[in-house]
Amino acid sequence: MNKYITELIGTFFLVFTIGCTVVGGAGTTAPLAIGAALMVMVFAGGHISGAHYNPAVTLGIWMRGKIETKYVAGYVISQIVGAVLAALAVEYLKAGVQVVPMNLPVLPALLAEFLFTFALVFVVLNTATAKGTAGNSFYGLAIGFTVMAGAYAVGGISGGVFNPAVAVGISIMGLSAWSSIWIYLLANFAGGAVAAVAFKAVNPGDN
Repeated sequence: MNKYITELIGTFFLVFTIGCTVVGGAGTTAPLAIGAALMVMVFAGGHISGAHYNPAVTLGIWMRGKIETKYVAGYVISQIVGAVLAALAVEYLKAGVQVVPMNLPVLPALLAEFLFTFALVFVVLNTATAKGTAGNSFYGLAIGFTVMAGAYAVGGISGGVFNPAVAVGISIMGLSAWSSIWIYLLANFAGGAVAAVAFKAVNPGDN
């Protein structure tokens, strides 16, 4: 249960930071805050749950063989519950602020989300699960900066989500239309799966 609670808390603060910085507008500093929130939560919970905070990361780590199948559903449920609670908290705190859903261009958004979800999961696998980087002290920074870089690079195209739980959260907050959530789910899970395959290809002896 401590793993699931950690996943809920970490995902909550990631989505809460996204909502509080985007709804009402923190402008160009929002990706910095979001990446920092993920970084500190990864450092806080990495030793307990592995600090996934993202169903696509959980998928990649499961395919890589570093989480048992029996835990996967609990992780994903905890992440989604954390995202829902965060979205509700943001709606309460930002009540009255007008929110306009993004109009996503389907193919560019699919590609942008796929590429940076791939990058995120590939970084997670190589910095937090690989033998060659075992015991390092930089994995949280690497993971947080990947999300920050992605948000700056493609945030204007896809919203810079890279996370199915975040997709649920921003849909509740009205930042994205529910009709667009399939774009995130397809691209994010595909990115996570391909990253796991790529990790195994470039680290053939790392089991």
